[in-house]
Amino acid sequence: MITVMDIRDHVPMDVMDYQQLLSTLRGYAKPRDRISALLAEGSLIRARKGLYVFGERYRRAPLSRELLANLIYGPSYVSLDYALSHYGMIPERVESVTSITTGENRRFTTPFGVFTYRPFPPCRYSPGIQWAGEDGARYLMASPEKALVDKVWTDKRFSPANLRDFDAYLFEDLRADEQRLSSLNRDRLTAIARAFASRKIDMLLRRLAQRKGGRP
Repeated sequence: MITVMDIRDHVPMDVMDYQQLLSTLRGYAKPRDRISALLAEGSLIRARKGLYVFGERYRRAPLSRELLANLIYGPSYVSLDYALSHYGMIPERVESVTSITTGENRRFTTPFGVFTYRPFPPCRYSPGIQWAGEDGARYLMASPEKALVDKVWTDKRFSPANLRDFDAYLFEDLRADEQRLSSLNRDRLTAIARAFASRKIDMLLRRLAQRKGGRP
């Protein structure tokens, strides 16, 4: 009988898809029955259909929910509130892992938490995203600049009439950290804004530049 440790020896990561799992069970006439048994005993956990995670005692490292977010639905990268919290730009701890995708608006409730995905057109998807994490658990995540732009652009509740409207939004609604905002990379922000071609995002950059320059 193939045990979870046999599978562990053949799968390099703690997360695997159905085909990887199936390849370790080639000797079974009914491999799905063996998968069901491993799920029932908790040796494997189904994150979503076709995607599995080793049970906690069999993992080589703490599970990266950011990596899992990339794998649950893609193409995608972690952004919005979760990324802003990760960078310390907003004070709240964000439990749901929020991502941007070129696919559809989706939400997955899993044993590892809630994962949500907001759709972007391809032209606004790539600028400002980067690789993060460690070897063996690398994932795509928005830079601090991209996370902020993504949040402002997707927040339909906020429709600024003038530049000073951003102060209330950033510092009262989002409760953003002013020091971290002032340290954002101007060139990266400009490149992202160029891809968005959005009046709202252009206004955001102008207000950030004013505040950095000491203008009230």
